[in-house]
Amino acid sequence: MKIQIRAYRETDLKTMNRIWNEVVEDGAAFPQTELLDKSSGAAFFAEQTYCGVAEDTESGQVLGLYILHPNNVGRCGHICNASYAVSREARGLHIGEKLVLDCLVQGKAHGFRILQFNAVVRTNIHARHLYERLGFIQLGVIPGGFLMKDGHYEDICPYYREL
Repeated sequence: MKIQIRAYRETDLKTMNRIWNEVVEDGAAFPQTELLDKSSGAAFFAEQTYCGVAEDTESGQVLGLYILHPNNVGRCGHICNASYAVSREARGLHIGEKLVLDCLVQGKAHGFRILQFNAVVRTNIHARHLYERLGFIQLGVIPGGFLMKDGHYEDICPYYREL
């Protein structure tokens, strides 16, 4: 398997929606509760500053994606935010790391100076270890900041990294 990270294309949208919705349905990482459909997914991905996909160049299959966008506006508009999603069948293959590394490059290329994650769920150990290994700094803990799918509240850990 050879993974290439590239800008998304309109032909990727069906797979991107499916992968995004898997993470939303899992209810343990993304704050969204509504699933994307053909129309809402196309609009959602189009409004981002950049969307990258992880493609297996041997099969042409999209296995993951990320979105990159401003975290705020005006005097804080130099800070970006991102979200990553890997298809259930491709988790554990280090695709997330490739997505994050590309996102760091794209963030800087799009004029951002800092990449900040507002709400990394405390129990999302794989993501947290990856971010820390890549030089992200945890800013603290927000107690009970994330409503899990089963109804309990979990802590969130904001992270940042200078680009």
